[in-house]
Amino acid sequence: EAAPNPAYKRHAAPPPPPAPMAVAVRAWAPAAGQLMRSAYMPQLAAPPRPPVNTERYDRPDDNPVRRASEAPVSTFSIDVDTGSYANVRRMLRQGVRPPADAVRVEEFLNYFDYGHPAPADRSVPFRVGTELAPSPWNANRQLLMVGIKGYDVPKATMPASNLVLLIDTSGSMDSEDKLPLLKRAFVQLVPQLRAQDRVSIVVYAGSAGLVLAPTPGDRHDEILAALDRLQAGGSTNGGDGIRLAYSVARQAFIEGGSNRILLATDGDFNVGTVERGTLETLVADQRRSGIALSTLGFGQGNYNDAMAERLADAGDGVHAYIDTDLEARKVLVEQMQATLLTIANDVKIQIEFDPAQVAEYRLIGYENRMLREEDFANDTVDAGDIGAGHQVTALYEIALVGSGGERLPARRYGATPVQSNASSSGEIAHLRLRYKRPGEARSRLIDTAILRSALRREPSQSLRFATAVAAYADLLRGGHNVEGWSWDDVAATARASTGDDRWGLRQEFVQLVGEAQRLTTASDAPGAAIAVE
Repeated sequence: EAAPNPAYKRHAAPPPPPAPMAVAVRAWAPAAGQLMRSAYMPQLAAPPRPPVNTERYDRPDDNPVRRASEAPVSTFSIDVDTGSYANVRRMLRQGVRPPADAVRVEEFLNYFDYGHPAPADRSVPFRVGTELAPSPWNANRQLLMVGIKGYDVPKATMPASNLVLLIDTSGSMDSEDKLPLLKRAFVQLVPQLRAQDRVSIVVYAGSAGLVLAPTPGDRHDEILAALDRLQAGGSTNGGDGIRLAYSVARQAFIEGGSNRILLATDGDFNVGTVERGTLETLVADQRRSGIALSTLGFGQGNYNDAMAERLADAGDGVHAYIDTDLEARKVLVEQMQATLLTIANDVKIQIEFDPAQVAEYRLIGYENRMLREEDFANDTVDAGDIGAGHQVTALYEIALVGSGGERLPARRYGATPVQSNASSSGEIAHLRLRYKRPGEARSRLIDTAILRSALRREPSQSLRFATAVAAYADLLRGGHNVEGWSWDDVAATARASTGDDRWGLRQEFVQLVGEAQRLTTASDAPGAAIAVE
């Protein structure tokens, strides 16, 4: 593993978008009765309009509080994406108040390492752990943390990879934080490739093309030269690019290896197949061939976050956002094993709360990963995948019966919960997890009881930091769920629980809390919320 890079502690803000180009002045000439260009008029037109921001986000409302007596079962798909956190960081660094829809709490949580214990061996691809402790913003409620950690694989023993770099070279990518940053990002990936790997490069603008046919991964100079030749221009036919990338991936398919497309784009598809649902269907159909698709988002102003995130979900892949060269290193070097090697497919979590013990609960985040109860045991329903070394963190806020932490009014005709056998054994909930081994069609089950006796007086350092991250995300979304907790509370909690901050990411988080507080509380805050479609 590479030695820590001290510079990794600072994520410099990307450059602001280029100023609009000057426009020629046109004047009305009544005598001629026509619009004409004056060669003699000075450039005295009104100041150029600022560039229109068309970034697109798609975030459902927060999960509601549920009565355990009415809906005791909560089911959702795991998520290992982190793109939302890096994208919001980019906005804060530029002095822009992020729109609430850009904030996905689970991607904020999963950006950080909480030290969840790894499995003892590979008989089960990951280990599941829980922690139960008082909620910091309401002492009458508790937080339940669910942590999943996949086994890791040394780079030297990774199976061969068939990697197709699908790169957007349209005109919208012609800015410093897009194609130039993208090229530098992939330059960091190239030295990781080995002779047994295969890499191809497909580009798309008005049409799609093959820049580099499947090439052994150790031919670094050839790959770097192909990247260096890329230039931006033209419209964006993402649909044709995706089709060609899958065709190339099938041509170089490695049995028993990792076959994946890395789509790098601002997501601004504007010709060809542009409707998101159609593209999702295309990608979902192709994943059955054993080829996954991950997305890397770049840029600002027209970034289509909704498209990038949903395509990665449909392609059994990961969505990340690259805002700096250092984030590129984190995603494409430090975490590449997790991106390339899937160790478990269709991972679903289901928690059944005992209504005799738990009055209410709320899952924090994962709104667009919710599943129906019957989907849990249905092996045809797609869910998230876990890569080597990946970890997943989820938080529930719960109110025990009679605790005074209930938020919903009592039902006039509500039934008194029946005491169950689980209640007498001290259980408050039962956690089930289903997953498939790669290449298998039938899922396997892991289950464990959550005991009331496991309730700790004080949360661990990991849960305290996770709590700060969840509250930070909630405050950016309006602060509807953290009651009296303030930005100062978030900063103090995070500062006191940085722990072994190897890359300085937790210290950076504390700084971002300060930026967010300034932008959300100052009446004259620079920048404004991004207009979204």
